[in-house]
Amino acid sequence: MPTSARFRPRRLLALATDSRPAQGYLALFGLGLLVLFLAPDSPYAMAPVLLTAPLSFLTVVLPFGAGTAGGGAAEVAAAVLYGGWLLLCALVNAAAFGALARRPDLAPSARLRRTLLAAAVDNWPARAYVAVVAAALGTFLYAVLLSPDPGFAGIWPLIAAAPLSFLAAAVSAPAEHHSLPWLGTLVFSAGVVLAGLVNAVLIGRLARRIGGPSSCG
Repeated sequence: MPTSARFRPRRLLALATDSRPAQGYLALFGLGLLVLFLAPDSPYAMAPVLLTAPLSFLTVVLPFGAGTAGGGAAEVAAAVLYGGWLLLCALVNAAAFGALARRPDLAPSARLRRTLLAAAVDNWPARAYVAVVAAALGTFLYAVLLSPDPGFAGIWPLIAAAPLSFLAAAVSAPAEHHSLPWLGTLVFSAGVVLAGLVNAVLIGRLARRIGGPSSCG
């Protein structure tokens, strides 16, 4: 059954803090922030952005983000907004882990799996996300298979299905040197689909917990 669209901030905060998966995620995010401040030039300084993906990558289309130019007060304001955005993304992701940690019901394992997968399509936030991933992947496939110059089309599905899409890119890289030129594209596309499905399930479970009846704990 589709969930109610009502948003409950208190439930979001509760989901982000009242389970071990959510608490573990927040602790890992905090460690990433510590690395960012202590060693900003380290490759691990990207950890907070990757841990808060895909929401953190929305700064690509927002008027603020890491490295925003302008100097003075404008640059400071952009940095504060970006930091606040990362914290909000971390809170939402932690709540998603918290929602996933709660069993939908006491159904047998086969039904439980179906219930989890249903969360990717039975509510509007998850459906909208699936549509974004599908559009990004479709753009990539069109550019690679039909366009004479694919350019950097792969960046869109990579961002849309992050962070697991980065693993898909790493796995598909060796396949690009295979005698079959389309193998790398196939592996990457399959990885993006799986990464997007995982994210859609998390989004759907979060939407159910926040928008559903208060007795859903």
